[in-house]
Amino acid sequence: MRILLVTRLFPIPNNVARGTFVSDHAELLESLGHEVKVLNVLPRMLRVNEARRSTMEGVSKAPKKFEHGGFEVTVKRHWEFPEFTAITAFSAGRIKFEWEPDVVICHTIWPVAYTAKAIAKRYGIPWVAIVHGHDFDVALNDHRSKRIELLAKAANRLVVVSNSLSRFNSVTIPCHVNVDLEWRKPMKEFKGLFRKSKIDILFPADPRRPEKNHLLALRVGEELETRGWKVGVTSLRKQPRSMVWDRMLAADVSLITSTRESGPLVAKEAITCGCPVVAVDVGDMSEWMDVYPYDKDILADAIEKVLEKKQEVTLPQNCDVERVKSQWNSLLESL
Repeated sequence: MRILLVTRLFPIPNNVARGTFVSDHAELLESLGHEVKVLNVLPRMLRVNEARRSTMEGVSKAPKKFEHGGFEVTVKRHWEFPEFTAITAFSAGRIKFEWEPDVVICHTIWPVAYTAKAIAKRYGIPWVAIVHGHDFDVALNDHRSKRIELLAKAANRLVVVSNSLSRFNSVTIPCHVNVDLEWRKPMKEFKGLFRKSKIDILFPADPRRPEKNHLLALRVGEELETRGWKVGVTSLRKQPRSMVWDRMLAADVSLITSTRESGPLVAKEAITCGCPVVAVDVGDMSEWMDVYPYDKDILADAIEKVLEKKQEVTLPQNCDVERVKSQWNSLLESL
């Protein structure tokens, strides 16, 4: 098949850490024998506006065409007016794309699904919508809710990446864990002195994003220091994948305190790298490992527990690459 991947999230030259799970999906589809091209739908914005939205870093200067990971990427710009959804939708839906695909796969719904739907209608082909979190976690509860719902129901198939997002007759296909062999390690054991050593806590997210709840992570670190630990907290911003995995290899524990997540995929990557994970009950975490309330004392206790005794945890089978390939193969054949 010729597959057009339409997305608002994809690595760009000035921010290669952005949307890596979408580029992973492009590689997976290509490994199944499909021809894949990417249409990255981005808002028109000034560079000064990037500072207010860390997920948009590098967007203002993204070129019209570029290559990433061997994929041809075309950038379409649209006007974005948060309080005037009709204008945003109209701008995103105006598109002329010369390459004729057999199917359109759209990562996220607002507003890029208007682009995907318009291309699918032009060529008379099916389109698939994939929801990673924000569209259903946030947008269904605000002034965009009706538009999100109509677009989700208009897709020929609706895919969500975790069961917590299931809506509108969706099918769940998780993102697969993509960690290179060099970084895959058995679960590490802490070798230092209990409450007398330095520990490195990895906060595997950009602290500027409020939903990642960086403040709680810092308070957990402060609580551990009162118990005698020397604590360092490392965060992730726009590092390349290899550097992210290096940080996971170096950290003593990863701490996830987010108030909103679909996975999170980063927890599965950390465990694949042999780094213990302590997490709150968010996304699908409770389906495959112990989770804890949003309480600094309880989270500090949990960190001490995994430092004292090697964490025993098994990744869910549904994120295995071969299983995910099989699910996507079946879905595409059904179209």
